[in-house]
Amino acid sequence: MPRIVGVDVPEKKKIRFALRYIHGIGPKIADIILEKTGISPDKRASELTEQEIASIAALVDAEFQVEGVLRRQVSQHIARLKEIRCYRGDRHRKGLPCRGQRTRSNARTRKGKKKTVAGKKGVKG
Repeated sequence: MPRIVGVDVPEKKKIRFALRYIHGIGPKIADIILEKTGISPDKRASELTEQEIASIAALVDAEFQVEGVLRRQVSQHIARLKEIRCYRGDRHRKGLPCRGQRTRSNARTRKGKKKTVAGKKGVKG
C-alpha cells in the first residue's frame, strides 16, 4: 500500500479515489492535487512511482491541513464554542445536533439508542 502523509491508501483503487482516504481530502481537493502534480486521475495507486508519491506528499504538506492537524483544529473550535457557552456549544455539550435539525422524531445518531420512559399507560381517570 502506498503511504501518503502517514496514511495507507488502497492500492487497487484509482488515485483519484484513493486520496480521499486521507482525512481532510475530498473529491475537489483530490482533483486539485492531481492537476497540480500532473498525475493522471485514472492511474491506480499501486502504479505510482516513488517520485509521484513524494510530489503528492510534498504538495499536501505545503498547501492543505490534513489528518492530525485538522482533527486537532476542529476539536479546538468545538472546545471554544463550549467555553463561550454559545448555543452551538451547548448542543455539542448535550450531544444533540447543532445545525438546526429536528430532534422530536429523528437525531438517533447524535442522541444514541432510545431510552424508554415510563408513561401514563395504565392510568384511568
